[in-house]
Amino acid sequence: MFIKFMQDLDYDLELERIAKEIKENKAKTVCIQLPEGLKPKATEITDFITKNTRANVFIWLESNFGSCDIPVGLEGIDLLIHFGHSSWE
Repeated sequence: MFIKFMQDLDYDLELERIAKEIKENKAKTVCIQLPEGLKPKATEITDFITKNTRANVFIWLESNFGSCDIPVGLEGIDLLIHFGHSSWE
């Protein structure tokens, strides 16, 4: 149902690609950073990642004002997944 919801919004979060990257990097602890518009779906994204990778996923709840707003001071995180609204061209 979540994948259908995201398709209806015309977003491609590339969740399968994210799962593949987590597995390839053997990341056990992952942090996801979402823009405000996607934060209501954070637990569904987390559930997908956890189910498909068994990684522990943390949700960054502070700001995300664009690609330059990367969390600083994360300790014990193997991989940061930064989501955005717009395509980078």
